[in-house]
Amino acid sequence: MSFTELRSQIIQCRLCPRLVQYRMNVPIRACEDQRCGWRKPVPGFGDEKARLLIIGLAPSVEGANRTGRIFTGDATSQFLIKNLYLAGLANQATSESVSDGLSLNDCYLTAVVKCIPPNHRPSPVERKQCNPFLKQELTLLKNLKYVLVLGQIALSAYKEHLKELGLVVRHIKFVHGAKYEWEDHLSLFVSYHPSPQNTNTGVLTDQSFQTLLGQIKSS
Repeated sequence: MSFTELRSQIIQCRLCPRLVQYRMNVPIRACEDQRCGWRKPVPGFGDEKARLLIIGLAPSVEGANRTGRIFTGDATSQFLIKNLYLAGLANQATSESVSDGLSLNDCYLTAVVKCIPPNHRPSPVERKQCNPFLKQELTLLKNLKYVLVLGQIALSAYKEHLKELGLVVRHIKFVHGAKYEWEDHLSLFVSYHPSPQNTNTGVLTDQSFQTLLGQIKSS
C-alpha cells in the first residue's frame, strides 16, 4: 500500500456511526453554512521519509475538521507548528489552510483517531476501529526512528502497538519529557498535548517543548 492509497481509505472511512454523525453536524464557527468545512476523516501529513512521527489525539472542530489537514487552523496547531519551525522541522511557523505552503522536514504528523470525537473523547471501540490506519502509517514510514506521543490517549495507542510487537510496556508511564528505548526498535518520547488547556495554563510551554524536540534531534 502507498501513502496515496492509505489516504484514500482514511478519507472514505465510515466505520464509526457516532463520529460520522458528529463530524457532519457539529457547528463550525468559521462557516456560515453548516455544511461547509472538510467534515471527513483526516489523514496524516508531512515528510514521507521522516524519521520522526508525532501522534496526537484527533482532529478538532475548528482545526482539521474544518480545514482538512491535521494540526491546521486552530490554537493547538499554532503552538505545534511554531515550535516545529523553531526546531527546523517545518518551513514556516504557521498552519492555517491546506494551501498555505506548509511543508515538514523529517517529520510526519498524524492522530490516533481520524475523525473529530465529541468532547475530544473517542470511545475504546472507535479507537480500535482507527488503529489499523495508525499501524499502516507506521509501516509506510520506512525511515522512522522516533515517535513522539502527545497526550495520554496517544501514548496508550502506541503502547498497544508495542505490545503487539511483543515488547514489554509495563514500565512506560505518562511523564512529560520521558524517553523509552528498546534495542532494534523505535525510541519513544512523551509530551503533554499542545491543546490550549495545557498551553494557556503553562502546563506545556514553548521552552519545555523545545527542550523535548532538542532531545529528539540530538538522539
